[in-house]
Amino acid sequence: MRFKLLISLPLIVGGFLGAVVFAEEGDKPFAEAHIVLQLADGDAESQSRVLSVANNLIKHHGGPDFVDIEIVTYGPGIALLYPDNPNHERIASLLVNGVRFVGCLNTVESIERETGKRPQLIATAITVQTGVARLVERSQQGYVVIRP
Repeated sequence: MRFKLLISLPLIVGGFLGAVVFAEEGDKPFAEAHIVLQLADGDAESQSRVLSVANNLIKHHGGPDFVDIEIVTYGPGIALLYPDNPNHERIASLLVNGVRFVGCLNTVESIERETGKRPQLIATAITVQTGVARLVERSQQGYVVIRP
């Protein structure tokens, strides 16, 4: 009995510490589903679709506490994170519901090289160096990656 407890204790502690590390990144460790929506297209229809999918997932899972959603933008999809995006009210609503918006710095830097002007992103955007690498990392962490 004592031997089993000693073996189980590291598993319990390890699971707890794993949840704490997960939560520190802004994720929802107790959510029933962890989903990443990828957006590489900058057209209005694609942007609207990804926002609708995020909203529908929140409704489907019974509220924002039960689903962890991250929208990763890169390439032309980065336009979703521009402050003057016409979807700003929908984005604000999703932010209130815990959806994270991630922008690719490689894309930002490419735009700056091409145009001479660095595009500004919304203040709440999380930036990563490589958007596609973020998708791979999230997939390895157990997130379901979807391209709506």
